[in-house]
Amino acid sequence: MAIEIKVPTLGESVTEATVSRWLKAVGDRIGKDENIAELETDKVTLDVPSPVSGKVISLTVAEGETVSANAILAEIEEGAGEDTPASTSAPAASATPAPAPASATPAPAPASATPAPAPATTVSGSGNAASAPLSPAVRRIVDENNLDPASITGTGKDGRLTKGDVLAAGTAPKIAPAPALAPAAPPAPRHDDAREERVPMSRLRQVIARRLKDAQNTAAMLTTFNEVDMTAVMALRGEYKDSFEKRHGVKLGFMSFFVHAVIEALKDYPAVNAEIHGNDIIYKNYYNIGVAVGTPQGLVVPVLRDADRMSFAETEASINSFGDKARQGKLSMADMSDGTFTISNGGIYGSMLSTPILNPPQSGILGMHNIQKRAVVVSGKGGDEIVVRPMMYLALSYDHRIIDGREAVSFLVRVKQSLEDPRRLLIGL
Repeated sequence: MAIEIKVPTLGESVTEATVSRWLKAVGDRIGKDENIAELETDKVTLDVPSPVSGKVISLTVAEGETVSANAILAEIEEGAGEDTPASTSAPAASATPAPAPASATPAPAPASATPAPAPATTVSGSGNAASAPLSPAVRRIVDENNLDPASITGTGKDGRLTKGDVLAAGTAPKIAPAPALAPAAPPAPRHDDAREERVPMSRLRQVIARRLKDAQNTAAMLTTFNEVDMTAVMALRGEYKDSFEKRHGVKLGFMSFFVHAVIEALKDYPAVNAEIHGNDIIYKNYYNIGVAVGTPQGLVVPVLRDADRMSFAETEASINSFGDKARQGKLSMADMSDGTFTISNGGIYGSMLSTPILNPPQSGILGMHNIQKRAVVVSGKGGDEIVVRPMMYLALSYDHRIIDGREAVSFLVRVKQSLEDPRRLLIGL
């Protein structure tokens, strides 16, 4: 009996994935729950397990091809070949009909040459945005703002409309339409030096690049800075770190202090925890804090859900778990969904100062940096004096469309106060 293996549910706001690698070829035996392929989305890499044991009888898409949720990936003959050694078949890529080059004008292919349905995001050869299906997020913005997709120039793949395209069109002044911009010219040919290596960007890296640029193009992004004296946090951590680890089985780090300091500030300044949706502002009375984690594949942001309900120990344990899963490529879509605010710690890499980029649709992101001893002036009973203190620069990037400068600066001062006197976090001040 032939069993179809389909693209699994990809998660909220994710409509497509790329087949990054086939782990089995046609004719190979495969065990139940053994992975047959790896899929790459704009957020994570997903393993696709086989629901049965048997023999691979067809692979319907090639490596590098884009597929939509629930599309057929392969077929398994259940129970076949269990008593025989695995076939020595050709690599999966050679056993799969290669897709036509993107630059070629596609002719109608015979049914036998297209064993899998075309992805829902396939567009016509013209590359016209109006001929491509709209993603749910784009369709929602188009409907809410009564926009004509045909009048908007798409900057996505094959001319598709992105969220940034329609948001920009919805906020643009109503003036006579200007001539459509010509598509961006392809990069000019260049001669690769023998000492250079040309490597295609992964799908994840391409999407990261596009999302970061969309964030810059869409939000009125601004960054405000402050510095925090880490003396009190470091003293508290040094005094209790051994007993904390002995009792809770996890080390007491700096991140839990920052997470809870941010939550207290978000409670005071709810606009920093809000987002823009069309012409509305959505205020979120919950605190899902994203913690940016660097991996070999790129930056990912797992989310501490309802972080305000977590103890320091639960916060540290969750962050450690996310770090382990990120390094192993095991983060799920659920792990990275529904964040309301993000913290990025460039200090672990030695960064002294930076301007973090927003993680849409969030309106704020806090950048932590390296702790360095510096000479600072402090006031005491005996007057001002110069002392050496462990100092950290903080950077808050925010969307100025929704957050005023006063709110942004006050938010950052509130975080500073909590960190310089962490006892405030224990008594809710």
